[in-house]
Amino acid sequence: MASTAGPEIERLISLLAKLPGLGPRSARRAALALIQKRDTVMDPLVAALADVSARITQCSMCDNVDSQNPCHICAAPGRDQTLICVVQDVGDLWALERAGAFRGTYHVLGGSLSALDGIRPEDLNIASLIERARGANIVEVILAMNATIDGQTTAHYITDKLEGCDVKVSRLAHGVPVGGELDYLDDGTLSAAMRSRRPF
Repeated sequence: MASTAGPEIERLISLLAKLPGLGPRSARRAALALIQKRDTVMDPLVAALADVSARITQCSMCDNVDSQNPCHICAAPGRDQTLICVVQDVGDLWALERAGAFRGTYHVLGGSLSALDGIRPEDLNIASLIERARGANIVEVILAMNATIDGQTTAHYITDKLEGCDVKVSRLAHGVPVGGELDYLDDGTLSAAMRSRRPF
């Protein structure tokens, strides 16, 4: 296919196409929008990207990404330091924070166990989680794993590793989403909802 722009613009398009949710066509539209709004969007975006790239770091406590260490969540005085919510990646942490449903601390594993992909326990931040859970003030570890085979395998592995620690281990409930209609749900979700039923 013939190039429609110079190499610099084509490079921008190919880099944008690597972002989640952007294919080649969407990347072309995004690149064109950036170019057309150079002063109001592109230049501030370039500055923001450079700033983030220079300042980004991983939290030494929970492995969240932030511009400070410890991160804003771990350093916040109002957080319940006795609770640890274990998530697979930073996107999961951000989703829980967006919901505003949890006021404790987090622990980012950096993925999930996967024999198929060759991801072993030592490839994840499991050892540091166990070390944190052994701390005197930790009361509960909440496993907020994805409802996939790899996610549940990871949750079972962590549960076994926490056996010697004096902490309560819980997991997120699985089942019917708020506003969901039963007819549209898959069999696994319906089964999990039935198993997790509670008094009304």
